[in-house]
Amino acid sequence: MALRESAFPSVCVSGLHAVSWALVFPSFWFLDRLIANVKSTTREREARRDQECYYRPLQVLFGSLLFLVLFLIWAPLGLLGFLLWAPLQAARRPFVYQQGAPRLSVCEERNASWRSEGRLSLSFASANLCLLPDSLARFNNLQDTQWRAATIGGSIVQAASRADIQILVQAPSPSPDSSPSSCSGLLAHNAPGGGGAGHASYGATVTQATPIATPTSPQPANEVTPDTQPANEVTPDTQPANEETPDTQPANDVRAEAQEAPQPANEDAAAAPFPHGGGRNSVAPQPPHHPSSPVANSNPVVGVGGEGMVSLDLEGACHSAGEAPPVSLSSMFPVGLDFLCLQEVFDRRAARRMCSALAPLYGHVLYDVGGYACQPPGSCSAFKFFNSGLLLASRHPLLAAEYNCFPNARGEDALAAKGLLCTKVLLSLPEQGEQRIVGYLNCTHLHAPEGDGAIRYEQLNMVCEWISEFQSKHSEEGETVAFDILCGDLNFDNTSPDDDLEQSHGVFDRYCDPCRAGPGQEKPGVIGTLLEQPSLYDEEVNTPDNLQRALEDEALRCVYLSPPLAKGGKPLPQHGGIGRRIDYLMYRNTATHTEVEEVSYITQLAAMTDHLPVGLRLNITLPT
Repeated sequence: MALRESAFPSVCVSGLHAVSWALVFPSFWFLDRLIANVKSTTREREARRDQECYYRPLQVLFGSLLFLVLFLIWAPLGLLGFLLWAPLQAARRPFVYQQGAPRLSVCEERNASWRSEGRLSLSFASANLCLLPDSLARFNNLQDTQWRAATIGGSIVQAASRADIQILVQAPSPSPDSSPSSCSGLLAHNAPGGGGAGHASYGATVTQATPIATPTSPQPANEVTPDTQPANEVTPDTQPANEETPDTQPANDVRAEAQEAPQPANEDAAAAPFPHGGGRNSVAPQPPHHPSSPVANSNPVVGVGGEGMVSLDLEGACHSAGEAPPVSLSSMFPVGLDFLCLQEVFDRRAARRMCSALAPLYGHVLYDVGGYACQPPGSCSAFKFFNSGLLLASRHPLLAAEYNCFPNARGEDALAAKGLLCTKVLLSLPEQGEQRIVGYLNCTHLHAPEGDGAIRYEQLNMVCEWISEFQSKHSEEGETVAFDILCGDLNFDNTSPDDDLEQSHGVFDRYCDPCRAGPGQEKPGVIGTLLEQPSLYDEEVNTPDNLQRALEDEALRCVYLSPPLAKGGKPLPQHGGIGRRIDYLMYRNTATHTEVEEVSYITQLAAMTDHLPVGLRLNITLPT
């Protein structure tokens, strides 16, 4: 399908749609606030612990009466607008395309010498954000959808465009009788998403060159805190450079890396402080663009057991090089993120805020994906009140896009137009000349209710068929296909006995899941991506650093990750802290040679979503 910025074929139809939605929106908003006034999150309940006991009942009573009266007053106009809005959806294209020139650039250009090396390094991320209307998001223990959308988008841009600054710190001079060889090396260390060969080993000496304040407890840049020791001070976690340890070779210099955040990318996020607080569980990230609240832990690179990134070895044959790709736990999105696939961006206002926040770095965005109202027979089931919730952002131009809606949804999932978004991307590389290098990126969100494995299995069949049709339709002679990615929230995991049907689907023969050893078996170091909703605001997990530390601990993973499901949908009592990994990033080997550089679990969105974002960095060798 041709990519046009407007979802409608003409200005007239677009104007009628705007008028109809202006009539519908007040009724929608009054109803949304009516439900949100009654449904509280655990954060709000914790904040009310010190209030008088009569305050909450009065708030619910009078607030509900106010919004109910306003809804009834506007209902006739809302109905008129709805009768105009619904038929117009038949003329609507299934997505809106935003394109523009990015204002920011990635400081680390990994592919500057791709032509001489014959290799590309590309980074992908997928995340379920639960950006439903505020009233519905509260049933997932999340609130303030508009604030979350702007804040999440801004924080992703800040993390992806931050600079990797390598600082060489001179260690204390060795004693005269120390051997020259005991202080002659550098300890190499990789940034999360740097994609190099070496990662810090356990016990490695790492210093944080620039103390970074967290949003909840700002520290001056030149002040030494318990978490930011001077670079030349010996602490229990930093051995002297001339002292031998079991895991670190003697060295004279220590190389550290720090990231420098760019200027605010979105004024809306900076101007919208978090509207709720108080209580033990009220600590949460502030909008990352606020001048007084830099991104927490903007130097997230450390060895196993420290803050930032935890590197684990992953064994398997998905990557043809034979070496196991590292699995990392990072408090920030990777530097130089090329492609971002999001799910559950259902709220249209939140989608526009997200696009505005992503625009400084991502010049090509597809959002508001899917259809509304009654769709043509056979294309979707039931009346659609929500779109698919899919959003795709790319730093590279999009050549084609196509959306297909699942026709077999049922229950509450039938109210949303869930489906598959297929895109073809043209890689924009330096000194590219006339060489045409493309890739395929496919994003989906499968049926959610537990126990409906047969529906998900059938949807996976459709996904494979639609991808094949799209690629056959849009492939051109002379192109080099660098990658073929399938990602999204598949709503089943690889460890639950209740999901055994989906685990054996043929999609895993076509696409390689780097975290999967086989049906029902994960590789070492893999953890779940679905968080327990009632505990999202607990102090142990309500900031990126806290969530990262909790996920390093097996006992805490058992508390804060949703457990796998036994037959019948009941949680398994013993799951070893693995949890349910329902968010996937899979790749298919094309004519190129593909290796996995890194698989990452990202905690930057702590307390802002009930899923862990996942990242994948691929090293692609182009054919000669």
